[in-house]
Amino acid sequence: MDNPKERRFPRRQTDLQRHVTRLANTYHEYPKPFWALVGVTFIDKLGGFLLFPFFSLYITQRFGVGMTEVGILFALFSASSFVGSMLGGALTDRLGRKGIIIFSLITSSLSSVLLGLVNSLEVFYLIAVLSGVVTDTGGPARQAMVADMLPERQRAQGYGIIRVAFNLSATIGPAIGGLLASQSYLALFLSDAVISLITAGLIWRVLPETRPQLEPGAAVETMSGSFRGYITVMRDVVFMVFLGACILMGLTYMNLGATLGVYLRDVQGVPESGYGLLLSLNALMVVFLQFPITRRIEPYPPMLMMALGSGLYAIGFGLYGFVATMPFFILAIAILTVGEMLVSPVSQALTARMAPEHMRGRYMAVFGFSFGIPFGIGPILAGLILDNADPRLLWYATGVVGGLAALAFVALHRRTPAEVSPNVQSV
Repeated sequence: MDNPKERRFPRRQTDLQRHVTRLANTYHEYPKPFWALVGVTFIDKLGGFLLFPFFSLYITQRFGVGMTEVGILFALFSASSFVGSMLGGALTDRLGRKGIIIFSLITSSLSSVLLGLVNSLEVFYLIAVLSGVVTDTGGPARQAMVADMLPERQRAQGYGIIRVAFNLSATIGPAIGGLLASQSYLALFLSDAVISLITAGLIWRVLPETRPQLEPGAAVETMSGSFRGYITVMRDVVFMVFLGACILMGLTYMNLGATLGVYLRDVQGVPESGYGLLLSLNALMVVFLQFPITRRIEPYPPMLMMALGSGLYAIGFGLYGFVATMPFFILAIAILTVGEMLVSPVSQALTARMAPEHMRGRYMAVFGFSFGIPFGIGPILAGLILDNADPRLLWYATGVVGGLAALAFVALHRRTPAEVSPNVQSV
């Protein structure tokens, strides 16, 4: 008689072959320069995640200050990042993507070294502000490059793949950074600097310039005209309403990193390790599920997917105001992470779709306000609630704001033209 185990083994082998074939097909669906961009993104963000989780610990230990000074530093860094993003968006459209990214990486490397060497808090503040400007000049260029490389039908999936690389760095980087920090904080800064230089070299060697070429006889935009182009962006009513809805959504999402850990520790008695477990679950879900989810939602109207994701934010974050045990905390993080996997790649793809080809960098820069503003003002507003009222009110308010964002996306779906929200007639 046949051995049941022998009958099952070939099937397992076949399943493995199918999985390998599926991965190979996915690889061949995208151009090689895109995968090169994914690779260098992983390497670059790995350096960032070596350092960023330990930034507050370093500042308080090195300069003997409290979290108030750390908060001021992060506020200054956020403000300078706005400047860097706007500068980078205009230069990306005027000069090209590749050179701006390389400039950002080289100057970021230099600033990391200086941050690790200075002994004065005031000088540290100054370098951090300059670092915020130069580091974020490359952000719009990276996002525009994805839109340049991929046809519209693949952009949401492409941004999803970039997010997988980002979150894979987030799962590996802090563990390596912790080992380095136990030996020397300076090693963290130097490692980040070296990785930035390596990334710049790889981009110079393997990535092409992707900025769309001007039509023959078309006038070359002046530098001042590039910056005046932001007026055109601000006059795009549909895009600005979309941006407003994204800001509401961001005010919900920012609580994951800014306030949830404090609430769980001080109100629910969850130790830092428990909060770390929730963040690890968030990152691992993105690594393993982002691409399948993005591919599955591809046929559906993107504004409705934004509405669904915002609704899941409202449910997931709002749930923290009603539950008090770890299994429900895990359920809440799982719900909001699914929402995150819906809205993040789709929002970037929508921005690329709304932007005229020659203005992608500037549209991407303005889109950066959708998380820059929430992370700038959100922690302050949330702190006022946590410090002066019933802490559960924060999560009720978060649920309401997430719900308002969902309604705004539904309204945009009903009122925007088909080129912004396709398949309108099918829903």
